[in-house]
Amino acid sequence: MISLNDFSPVNLDNKNILEDYFRRYPQVHSDNTIITMLSWNHYAHYHYTIKNNSLIIMTIVDGERTFRPPIGEEDDALLSDLLCLAYEEGGSTPFQALDERGHHWFRRMYPEIPLYEDRDFADYVYLSTDLAGLPGKKYLTIRGHLNKFNRTTDFTVEAIRSGFIGEIIEFLEEWCEWKHCDEYPVLAHEKDAVLYAVHHYDELNCQGILIRTNQGIGAIAIWGQLNDDTIVVHFEKALPGYDGIYKAINMQTAKAVQSRYRFINRESDMGEPGLREAKRRYHPHHMVPVWSVRRSDMDAGRERFCR
Repeated sequence: MISLNDFSPVNLDNKNILEDYFRRYPQVHSDNTIITMLSWNHYAHYHYTIKNNSLIIMTIVDGERTFRPPIGEEDDALLSDLLCLAYEEGGSTPFQALDERGHHWFRRMYPEIPLYEDRDFADYVYLSTDLAGLPGKKYLTIRGHLNKFNRTTDFTVEAIRSGFIGEIIEFLEEWCEWKHCDEYPVLAHEKDAVLYAVHHYDELNCQGILIRTNQGIGAIAIWGQLNDDTIVVHFEKALPGYDGIYKAINMQTAKAVQSRYRFINRESDMGEPGLREAKRRYHPHHMVPVWSVRRSDMDAGRERFCR
């Protein structure tokens, strides 16, 4: 059986263990990456355990535990044990699947328990060539904003290096002053996340670019590899006063990676209407759904997984 005592906090000292599983069992959702887990650890409190040669991840958000399907070869007995732990120790949403494999595995074993697709946390995935070239009429408006930025702004694009970290931190502090981060919990958490990534840039194997104007850094993008053909853009920030600069950093990121990666995962919209509309304007190639189980629905299967 699995118990809470089996779980340890995810940290820099054990990140190689998780990365090994992510290499052997490639992931598709942005939340199953080391950069996400360590940067957002202050918020989601990621924990892990290894059972029967499988990796199991648990999060604790606002005191509520959520467990994810084991990453490894499918082991029905292990999934059953995990669901019993989730039922007994999890919160209102004790179990969450971040890929089709976990979704189908759960459906096969427990067809009587509903799984709900959580649209707010589905990732948007784009063709890198689409974001780099913005081809066709569907991108006409975006190209217009970019053309204006290119005409009115003197700028250079530079790869982020360790020598830029101090300057980037100053840029992020200015961004947070503009956004009033400390007044909004979501932005305050995001500030802590991006600062962690910047401070541990090399340790997390981050990559990124910045746009430099005659006023200093105007925008940054930080990404990492998700799988062999996909990157995740974890952070993208820009200062006001440059019309089109977000579109510019988006395009420059795609140009930087298109020769190596087919897809760019730009994470979810978290249910925020403005962000959803902005992401849809770029015409994603596909979405990566998330499915959740409600604790109230697990009563029907309790005798099957808590034997």
